[in-house]
Amino acid sequence: MSRGFVKEEDQEEPVLIPPRAAIPEGVINYVTPNGLTELKQELKDLENERAEVKAENDTEKRRSQSLIDGKINLLAERLQTARLLDPKDQPEDEIRFGANVKLQNENSGQIREFQIVGVDEANIKKKKIAFVAPIAKAVTGKKVGEEINFTLGAETRKLKVLAISY
Repeated sequence: MSRGFVKEEDQEEPVLIPPRAAIPEGVINYVTPNGLTELKQELKDLENERAEVKAENDTEKRRSQSLIDGKINLLAERLQTARLLDPKDQPEDEIRFGANVKLQNENSGQIREFQIVGVDEANIKKKKIAFVAPIAKAVTGKKVGEEINFTLGAETRKLKVLAISY
């Protein structure tokens, strides 16, 4: 049928599904036990939300469910590729995935603390940094007392590892 015979109000805009945090090509989707629990809970929440969708009309309901379905599909893909790494299995004297790290900026004296976690668990407000972040890559493999020259744009920061815990 020609597009000329379709009413404008019958033409639906495609639903835009927000992408999840990117994982670089070829990188394994590591998750902590807590991260895996959060992903599974997010899936349950989305499934419940889909079942309870209320809308003024069928089009609105279909669009809402379509958005949730898209989020569920992306999340299911993430769960399928998730590889659990328990921080308890990491060497305690070395910074690895799941480590809680305490660093001091030798230039300013400022102290920063964060945990290295999976991409989906990362949350700067909770002091959780993705293992693919430049700072996480820079400190991985380091031990207490070691110093790192971390380049951030034109600035190079000298960081010292103060503490590691899991």
